Amino acid sequence: MAVNAAPTRVVQWATGNIGTKSLRGLIEHPTMSLVGVYVHSEQKAGTDAGELCGLDPIGVAATNSIDDVIALEPDCVVYMPAALDVDEVCRLLAAGINVVTTRGEFHHPAGMEAGLRTAVEEACRTGSSSIHSTGSSPGFITEAVPLVLASIQRRLDKITIDEYADLSQRDSPDLLFQIMGFGQEPTEFSDLRLEHARSSFGPSLALVADALGLPLDSIEAAGEIGVTRHETTIAAGVLKAGTVAAQRISATGMRDGKAVIQFRATWYCTPDFDADWDLLDTGWRVTVEGDAPLEVALKMPITLDEMAATTPGYTANRAVNLVPYVCDAAPGIRPSTELPQIIAKLG
Repeated sequence: MAVNAAPTRVVQWATGNIGTKSLRGLIEHPTMSLVGVYVHSEQKAGTDAGELCGLDPIGVAATNSIDDVIALEPDCVVYMPAALDVDEVCRLLAAGINVVTTRGEFHHPAGMEAGLRTAVEEACRTGSSSIHSTGSSPGFITEAVPLVLASIQRRLDKITIDEYADLSQRDSPDLLFQIMGFGQEPTEFSDLRLEHARSSFGPSLALVADALGLPLDSIEAAGEIGVTRHETTIAAGVLKAGTVAAQRISATGMRDGKAVIQFRATWYCTPDFDADWDLLDTGWRVTVEGDAPLEVALKMPITLDEMAATTPGYTANRAVNLVPYVCDAAPGIRPSTELPQIIAKLG
């Protein structure tokens, strides 16, 4: 990869938990120059970028105008909104601005909705720009790690990517009890939640399968529930006996009637529930079944109390590290399989 001598001019788009971590990473990066910050709220507009992420002022004021961002003529926007706005993305790309995003719509170009793909590719052609979706999950754990582990296989039977999250110390009652349904009476997973798993992780799994020459016939989603055996107190409140204490949801890539690649997320508020599941601490485990079988565990060696402050970096840092690679890529929607190995520039 050719490395430009001049600093890469970047704009951070959105400053939520992950965006704030990304913003700080861009400010402190040795070969990048933060030239702008886009914020959604009028209250944040005009605030110095440094102050938005806990640093001293750096002389870059936040804006809530896309016109201001385009006028800055950055090399790249790190795009991290809560929802995709296709018109925004196309305006940036058509203006010649590359985009690195933690939105998941661009992991697998071949599987994208036709209208979205056409509009984005046309914008990339107009601006000679590129766009890439990344993150920790999906992204790092569903693409970068499996592709490396598969590189020593000559026969691959199945890849299973397990994600674990111990939520017992997560003091977020609304998130756990209202949104995720912990502490509630057990019910079947809704079609909406299953479709979310399929659409969130399916493209990343399909990308890996295509790269290995094992294109998928379908992506199947499933959900399971574990209930408490007795009343349990966690940081967010009380789980009554017989209510939801653990959830497991999976997206599985099928080929010729067999599971080829699977992502499976297990979230639990206590290990004491009625389902016989193998539990690990918060982190990931990737199991490769083939002629060179492997099992790799990636644990987050931090306390549960440190999770809220630390985990945004797992998603934000990869996006920051990808900026120069996406800027150097050919115009278009560029998935992981079309980029070189990502090496972080740390000093």
